Amino acid sequence: MARITVLGGNGYAGSAVVAEAHKRGHDVTAVSRTEPTDPVAGVDYVTGSALDPSLLGEVTAGRDSVIVALSPRGDMAGKVEGVVEDLIARLADSSTRLGYIGGASSLLTEEGGPSLWELTREQVPAEVKPEIETGLTAFELLKASPESLDWFFVSPPQEFGSWLGTTPKGSYVLGGDVLLKDEEGKSTIAAADLALAIVDELEAPTHHRRRFTARH
Repeated sequence: MARITVLGGNGYAGSAVVAEAHKRGHDVTAVSRTEPTDPVAGVDYVTGSALDPSLLGEVTAGRDSVIVALSPRGDMAGKVEGVVEDLIARLADSSTRLGYIGGASSLLTEEGGPSLWELTREQVPAEVKPEIETGLTAFELLKASPESLDWFFVSPPQEFGSWLGTTPKGSYVLGGDVLLKDEEGKSTIAAADLALAIVDELEAPTHHRRRFTARH
């Protein structure tokens, strides 16, 4: 049994990781600024902000893994980068793994090719760009972190979000730095299935200081 903390544990991706990790018998702490509407019995829910250094210390100390699933929107816009910097400093000399659930924009469109961000930047609405840029920055911060930090970065497929109503399949296809698409050209996954890939990584680590992606 591992001790796992999920920052943003009430969100679309975060709550799925919380549920999957708990189902497998892990000791899970979910941190969010709001109380869960549908809590999982047995999960330790902590109400508070990841911007609070003292709370961050409490929920990360002694953990086997800390997963960042924070949404850089609203009043959190431009602040998640600071949380990542804080976590890197806290965990660099510990045995705690740091995972970050980002976006698809940093994925390459093909092996050795341009990133999705490079191809779509001009078409992305102005109000969405800061959120994407937070994920890009977080990835760069992790890559530049001390070698003593064991981290992984998760890029969902191009279509990922609660508003899509994607149906879980109970399986996933794993990838690395290149955007994955199915035979019909779709790039999507349900949060519950992305959570399968994430908890599998926590239980059998294979992506050390690397990024991975997964699709249906």
